Amino acid sequence: MVSILFVCLGNICRSPMAEAIMRDLVKKEGLEEAIQIDSAGTGNWHTGKPPHEGTRRILDYHNISYEGQKARQLTKEDLSQYEYLIGMDNENIGNIRRLAGYNSTGEIRRLLDYVEDSDSVDVPDPYYTGNFDEVFEMVHKSCSNLLKEIKSLHKL
Repeated sequence: MVSILFVCLGNICRSPMAEAIMRDLVKKEGLEEAIQIDSAGTGNWHTGKPPHEGTRRILDYHNISYEGQKARQLTKEDLSQYEYLIGMDNENIGNIRRLAGYNSTGEIRRLLDYVEDSDSVDVPDPYYTGNFDEVFEMVHKSCSNLLKEIKSLHKL
């Protein structure tokens, strides 16, 4: 089974959005049994809370389920459990690598690495910008491309 962990700062905006979008894409492809998806935050401020209202609003608008999602903090165990550790920005990547001690068995990449024509390297945090629509578009495109790569590499 292929495993993906999306990581952002607080696990209430970007990473749960990516988790929900990827689950939706995977479900539409009929690959739920082949791909495990989760999300976490590098900080613990929002542990146990549902996704941010703005994240829920944009996912509802696109009829994408986030049922059961609760914020949690990234753990060392995650670093060996997940094949793909996908950070939303360079700060997330640095925090993942610090926790891993640079010994993670998973591939650590930024989400926007999966968009060739992106003008950005980081997915902006809508907790601060309020721009959930822009973030949704970036995350959706990146997740679609990531899924294509996974299907090709793992012959799914």
